[in-house]
Amino acid sequence: MLKDFLSINDIKREEMLELFKLTDKLKKYPNSDVLKNKIFCLYFEKPSTRTRLSFEIGIKQLGGEVVFLDKITSQLSRGEPLEDTIRTVERYAHAIVARVFSQKDLELMAKISKMNVINALSDLEHPCQALADVYTIKEKFRTLKDIRIAFVGDGSDNVLHSLLLAVTKLGMHINIACPKGYEPNKDILERAKTQAKISGSNISIIRDPVKAVKDVHIVYTDVFVSMGQEKETQKRLKKFLPKYRVTQQLLDKAGSALFMHCLPAHRGQEVDDKVIEDIRSIVFDQAENRLHTQKALILKLLNLEQMYNLKISMQE
Repeated sequence: MLKDFLSINDIKREEMLELFKLTDKLKKYPNSDVLKNKIFCLYFEKPSTRTRLSFEIGIKQLGGEVVFLDKITSQLSRGEPLEDTIRTVERYAHAIVARVFSQKDLELMAKISKMNVINALSDLEHPCQALADVYTIKEKFRTLKDIRIAFVGDGSDNVLHSLLLAVTKLGMHINIACPKGYEPNKDILERAKTQAKISGSNISIIRDPVKAVKDVHIVYTDVFVSMGQEKETQKRLKKFLPKYRVTQQLLDKAGSALFMHCLPAHRGQEVDDKVIEDIRSIVFDQAENRLHTQKALILKLLNLEQMYNLKISMQE
């Protein structure tokens, strides 16, 4: 495992599977003092519910301390260079969990500091979400081999980017149902195609959601208007609605498929209210697993897995 986790590209297939094993153990034994005297800075440029809560609570469950920093109330709002802020933070904290607009800002943080840097969402990727998503799928189906996913909506979405990179490392298959002009980032798509050749994954970009969801195990969607895209709202809704909304009728076309959404959901836009509440919906299992997979990630990055296992063995 590398020092930083900026992208799903940073984790190998075998490392991901090992992380899921550790996640299993953390779900069984959630509390420890393994992070005692470790300070984590959460730096957020965007609003958050699940990401902030899961990191803060997870770190505290493992005995660590959290300090929250946002751009509005810090000197960054008055023009302090990001480099100066990060060089200061690393004198105080062991790691930074950063939710930012630009992926390049994360790369800069990792380049100039010795502390661990974790991507808690950027406009390009949301790798922590992808870890939780794939772990949730593994929980539900007891395997990842040949699992078929249909992602319906915005193919340029940061959640889809990370999910695409994750599933093609693991031999899963994905159909992306999106309108023309909203396909995945070209570099990420090429990387995913290269991985797919090795793992045996299939990637299909399909315009028709009904064809995309046929015979899949998972139907996944995300918001049509992400944070920072508010000026494009009307243009985007015109492109996506009503064709790419996940309705009960569309979910029925997928047979026994489960429904996933990273949340928050705009009920009535990308997904009908009844789908979120449907028995086939596992969106809150996804949300819970953010907590567990991120704890595993932190232990891996800080090389504390062995210490955690030793402390747990003493409890048994």
